[in-house]
Amino acid sequence: MQNPQQAVSRTPSIADRNWSQTALTDRLGIRYPLIQAPMAGGPGTPQLVAAVSYAGGLGVLAGSDLQPEALRRAIAEVRALTDRPFAINLAAGGPAKIDPTRIARARELLAPYRSALGLSPDPLVPPELPEFEQQLDVVLESGVAAASFIFGVPDPVYLDLLREAGIATLGTATHLLEAIVLEESGVDFVIAQGAEAGGHRGTFVGHPEQGLVGTLTLVPLLAKHLKVPIVAAGGIMDGRGIAAARLLGAAGVQMGTAFLTTPESGAHPAYKALLQQGSEIATTLSRAFTGRHGRVLRNRLSDELRAHEAELPGFPLQLFLTQDLRQAAAEQGLTDFMPLWAGQGCHLCEDRPAAELIAAWVEQVEELLGMREPPEPTIGAAEWITQGLPPEALEALENPEARESPEDPDARATPESIGFTQQPA
Repeated sequence: MQNPQQAVSRTPSIADRNWSQTALTDRLGIRYPLIQAPMAGGPGTPQLVAAVSYAGGLGVLAGSDLQPEALRRAIAEVRALTDRPFAINLAAGGPAKIDPTRIARARELLAPYRSALGLSPDPLVPPELPEFEQQLDVVLESGVAAASFIFGVPDPVYLDLLREAGIATLGTATHLLEAIVLEESGVDFVIAQGAEAGGHRGTFVGHPEQGLVGTLTLVPLLAKHLKVPIVAAGGIMDGRGIAAARLLGAAGVQMGTAFLTTPESGAHPAYKALLQQGSEIATTLSRAFTGRHGRVLRNRLSDELRAHEAELPGFPLQLFLTQDLRQAAAEQGLTDFMPLWAGQGCHLCEDRPAAELIAAWVEQVEELLGMREPPEPTIGAAEWITQGLPPEALEALENPEARESPEDPDARATPESIGFTQQPA
């Protein structure tokens, strides 16, 4: 752990006019300290990953639910689109134990929704779960720039293999204890996932509620106590959030919801429309779709299964039990049954290409941190000062002797005499 006084040295100096060069950009070989959050289930397409990387950030391919061969194909697709660095995200926590009672109860609870979508009463037989070791073999052979993890910490042996392969590692923490566990495991960066973040919660120590720490609290807390660089995540939607994260001590940011409405995103059009209509109170935490808590836009399925969440099986068993239900909902455009992953900042989503968004955010950061030269005035300073003043005020300014004549003290200019009126406090 780090002496709190040492954390100050990691806070970016505005004076050096180099906000974008951090430990994150140096280690990963990227232009901007910006990571696209992994988004499984459709939104995080290879096209989005490549677009973010090409624009100077780090695109991340969600691989936790992919079989090794499917993961290999997805990596090849990204490579065909860009030669820039990108990363792969895997689930490190391991699957939940199979509980026949919970699985039977989940099938019972899902039956009415399956009927509404025209599906058979019983879900498809869950496919064989992907093996973490086999997924990791694909990551190692791919030689990607980085591997990020959620739901826990990989075995030290795996981290050593990644380190030997020159692949940077990032772990996800939702509170200080998890961050300390990750640092002691040897990861290169800790992603501080604030409560505002959309998608799965990364909590792996304690109850999910204990991981609901806001980003503005979590980032400086971790920066104070850890030596490894911090990446801020949760509620960051534009340059304002990026600048704030850097000033709080983060070496970079991870953004997911902000990319959901881009053309490169694979999110359903009806899903994208709801995101832009949402608000800061439109989201909720639910484990109805996958068996793990995650932040989604409220819909019929999340609301009606809320009272039964404790009866559902864990991740990824519930994910597979809802697989064909989610697919049918997407095909029919019924958002009531889709997992609408979204952070609390969803109302700030924009329908613009990823590269345009990143360029706009960079410009915004530079303006906020005083790194852009102010625009040249369109008129001279003196002309700007006098523009719009009444004739008597201009005369008073041009003839100071008339307004400050010692022979006639009453002729001195006052705010009222040159056309200014006192404004109420």
